[in-house]
Amino acid sequence: MGDTSMTDSPHGSQEELYSAPLPWDIGRPQPAFLGLAHAGFFQGRVLDVGCGSGEHALMCAALGLDATGVDLAPIAISRAQDKARERGLTARFLRHDALRLAELGESFDTVLDSLVFHIFGDDERAAYVDSLRSVVKPDGRLFLLCFSDRQSGEGEYGPRRVTRQEITDAFADGWRLDSIEATTIDNTFIPDGVLAWLAAVTRI
Repeated sequence: MGDTSMTDSPHGSQEELYSAPLPWDIGRPQPAFLGLAHAGFFQGRVLDVGCGSGEHALMCAALGLDATGVDLAPIAISRAQDKARERGLTARFLRHDALRLAELGESFDTVLDSLVFHIFGDDERAAYVDSLRSVVKPDGRLFLLCFSDRQSGEGEYGPRRVTRQEITDAFADGWRLDSIEATTIDNTFIPDGVLAWLAAVTRI
């Protein structure tokens, strides 16, 4: 559920992440992704980028999908592995950089991004999208959940807000933007949820 904190750089101290409770680590999948999963949108081999403590990868594993989660935070990977054992689920969790996904040498039918896209600034966003493209099979799909510019409080808490146009522009080359919908992100900080975008994108 994001491989960095709501305020830190994606390449900050990964040893410290998850050493204290994090607002997005809610112990269950985000409702927006859970709804898509139950509707059958997640298929084949699934990669959860910035998997955190593994809830989305484990959700997919419980549906019988081949699920892999990657994150830079060692504590998050350890917790995800523990959860898999406790729940009797088969899922793979690897410590890996979201900007270097090509180094996995693998391809996936479905890629999930829960709260990762919005941590990258302009300089790294294009590199991140290229990294995603390297692991999504042709006609495979990316599902992206991120902070929306409709959410107030920018500069006070949380990551940079993202506009619909920024998502559209980021996936203009080599992708087909299927949908962008308004939704919310469950968290432990704002009871009614953070205003968010849920995007579905197909690699072409």
